Amino acid sequence: MNNDQPLVAIFDLDGTLADSYDHHHISWKLLARENGVEVTDKQFHEHFGRKNREMIDGMWRRSGRPVPNDQEYRALSDRKEQLFRDHASAEFPVMNGALELLRSLHQAGWRLAVGSSAPRANVELTLVNVDPDDLFEAVVTGNDVSQGKPEPEVFLKAAELMGTSPQQCIVVEDARAGIEAAHRAGMPAVALCSRGHTHEELSDAELVVDSLDDLNPQRLGEILAGAIDRSRNDE
Repeated sequence: MNNDQPLVAIFDLDGTLADSYDHHHISWKLLARENGVEVTDKQFHEHFGRKNREMIDGMWRRSGRPVPNDQEYRALSDRKEQLFRDHASAEFPVMNGALELLRSLHQAGWRLAVGSSAPRANVELTLVNVDPDDLFEAVVTGNDVSQGKPEPEVFLKAAELMGTSPQQCIVVEDARAGIEAAHRAGMPAVALCSRGHTHEELSDAELVVDSLDDLNPQRLGEILAGAIDRSRNDE
């Protein structure tokens, strides 16, 4: 581990720092109802944390409808996210242990970043609630990348904005696509088994926990140090 560079923790938001699974689920169902298409619980679960295009195209195809063109897609995606913000803003669901973990990492000298597939407006709403201390130094949203998870772009861009190498970063995620994105970026991943997920589907992560209360600076540091040692041994 390079002691000259502070360690960086990159956090996903939905399902990780924000307990937003139900709010997104409801907003997708409302959008489907407004447009006469269907989204099942299984379809929502499989696409949660990815870009909206995949979900919308799938919903329309399964309903025997032509896939929306770019203009129609943007309108549908914007509508879905507005439904989410309307629903979530009334009582924003901060994940248990989120504030405590962020503060403990900051106090221990870690630098913090966000790597989310969500649109910037959603991220801004989330950060107002989960980061009242303004601890995140870099924020990468779905608007800032051309390819969503499991592509590694969001995490690589976060490392770039932090001015550090991917090897100095660890990712905290809740979805299989995010874990894959972290590994493809050369970063270890810790998975929070939040609502809608199982330990089995998250088992590719270096560690799976049931609560953010199970994490602390020392534990994350040990995982990152182990990943760096394994990388050196593979060279």
